[in-house]
Amino acid sequence: MSRMKFQISNLNLYYGPNQALKDVSIDLPESSVTAFIGPSGCGKSTFLRCLNRMNDFIPRCRVEGQVLLDGTDIYAPGTDVISLRRRVGMVFQKPNPFPTSIFDNVAYGPRLHGVTDRGTLEGIVRQSLEGAALWDEVRDKLNTPALSLSGGQQQRLCIARAIAVQPEVLLMDEPTSALDPMSTARIEELVRELKTKYTVIIVTHNMQQAARISDLTAFFLLGEMVEVGPTQEIFTSPSDRRTEDYITGRFG
Repeated sequence: MSRMKFQISNLNLYYGPNQALKDVSIDLPESSVTAFIGPSGCGKSTFLRCLNRMNDFIPRCRVEGQVLLDGTDIYAPGTDVISLRRRVGMVFQKPNPFPTSIFDNVAYGPRLHGVTDRGTLEGIVRQSLEGAALWDEVRDKLNTPALSLSGGQQQRLCIARAIAVQPEVLLMDEPTSALDPMSTARIEELVRELKTKYTVIIVTHNMQQAARISDLTAFFLLGEMVEVGPTQEIFTSPSDRRTEDYITGRFG
């Protein structure tokens, strides 16, 4: 059985007086892909952002409960949030490369953490681009603007940028929603490869995508986690009627 990377217990999140997450408890295994599914506004992206404290940037946001990463509560007083976000990287819904060169995009994180040697940086950039299945396409144009890449390439560049600081976990918030089918297929293939080195947690509206790439699936509805289990079980024999209705299209 896989070791648990995250153990979340009784998590509640509030935006001011409004409760957005209600008593969520889930264990997330390492070296696996976990998918969060559910309708828009159900809380899955909000929950994802709890795992690297991105919600800290939102005014009047309050989190209650426990989020353990390798047994340590990431919401404990004195937590080094910068270190946390290095361990738990994130890829967003829309590709967001910096308006700099391809090389500088990938080298940004390592430089931020004190790597200055050019040879070391070149090695990290190559390794990260290879890890994101992009090296062969950009190896001869590392000094060209990142924004000149296609949408799918930009998203793989953002994945390379995320893994350049050697995180342990990759959070992905609908990483293919803005991409064409071919680029989506490339990212899905990449996700399957990434789980050999990282714990991957992905939010997706695309149930077929969740079925194709994830080991574990959690269904969210109205801020609650209705059900979680092995992906094949969730999609073939869900235990909750609401999950079944959502998967079969009868929802709502």
